[in-house]
Amino acid sequence: MPKLFIVGTPIGNLEDITLRAIRVLKEVGLVAAEDTRVTRKLLAHFDIHTPLLSYNENNRRARIPKLLSKLETIDIALVSDAGMPGINDPGHELVEAAREAGCDVVAVPGPSAVTTAISVAGIPLEQFTYLGFLPRRKTARLKLLAPYASAPYALVALETPHRLGAALVDIQQALGDRRISVCRELTKLHEEIFVGKVSEAIEHFSDPRGEVTLVIAGAEPVAANDAASETAAQEMLADLRGQGVRAKEAVGTVVDATGLSRRFVYSLWVASQNPELV
Repeated sequence: MPKLFIVGTPIGNLEDITLRAIRVLKEVGLVAAEDTRVTRKLLAHFDIHTPLLSYNENNRRARIPKLLSKLETIDIALVSDAGMPGINDPGHELVEAAREAGCDVVAVPGPSAVTTAISVAGIPLEQFTYLGFLPRRKTARLKLLAPYASAPYALVALETPHRLGAALVDIQQALGDRRISVCRELTKLHEEIFVGKVSEAIEHFSDPRGEVTLVIAGAEPVAANDAASETAAQEMLADLRGQGVRAKEAVGTVVDATGLSRRFVYSLWVASQNPELV
């Protein structure tokens, strides 16, 4: 039975492709690519002449049956524009369909912006949560970030250059002025790795270019008395919510009663909020 190969491709520097990936891309009967224009440049660089077929978010429903039909007779390699397929793209749908059809799915590991950024961040990452691309809108970003205000593990997220400034402001508002690594244009000619406080990153990046990977440090350990205050704050917020008190008033009341920061109490409210009261 033919195989579906999930092939990692460079995230910037073409020298980062593996020998195995080059061999597989030459030997398969077809390469399913997120953007054929991007992949065609990669294949040309390594003198690979395998036929290409686009497979992406826009055409995945129509392409999966066609690719499954071809998998009956030929091996296929799935690639994204950069890195490992299946992360922030519909690769997992093709993988699932291929397995259900009885095909073997084989990984050909390669570069990843996530692990690359983690390796140079200098931030403890015994555990981390991957958030993908942060939401476009401020309200959605704050809602996503708020539950992690007291989480002790790091966060990893992707961002576009034109939204980076606004995202950093929201990160500081939701999580505080903690340590962050902003990795821009990883492995490319103009690679930049900034490490410092979120406030320093806000000042540093005025007009960034290129895709960005963020590694955000986890919250500092909470002292016992602070933990008790947090529990009390959660109970008070639940009571106030039950009385129909709106967010601003409820947060202010709990801040005055516990001495916890307004930012932190607001994050507790958002994490368990009733949208009708916000």
